Amino acid sequence: MDPSVRVVLVDDSDVFRESMGFLLESYPDLSVAGSVALGGDAARTCSEVAADVAVVDYRLPDLDGGEAAREIREACPGTAVVFLSASLGQDEADAARLAGAPLVGKDAGVDALVDAIRAAAERRA
Repeated sequence: MDPSVRVVLVDDSDVFRESMGFLLESYPDLSVAGSVALGGDAARTCSEVAADVAVVDYRLPDLDGGEAAREIREACPGTAVVFLSASLGQDEADAARLAGAPLVGKDAGVDALVDAIRAAAERRA
């Protein structure tokens, strides 16, 4: 059995998703199981790969992070959500609070994101 936390990345920037995927894969307890550009594809992808955690950019072109999180939770109740955003405004904070999901700034560094992913995975276990 694979002990890795299975992560799905949801961000409309291909470069950001690929870079983050590369960085997350360098942690032995994390594996990037999927990656999508649109929030509307997130729930299906999480379901297909049995994701433990979905890292969701709050500002997506089709859905906001709160809507994507609701769809993920409906389709995959065992998948935790971590919000990621370049802007840490009131909308993002409110959505994270309502979803019970941590909010990490894109400028916080990979270690802050990894800590949030690990904590989210532990809470769902």
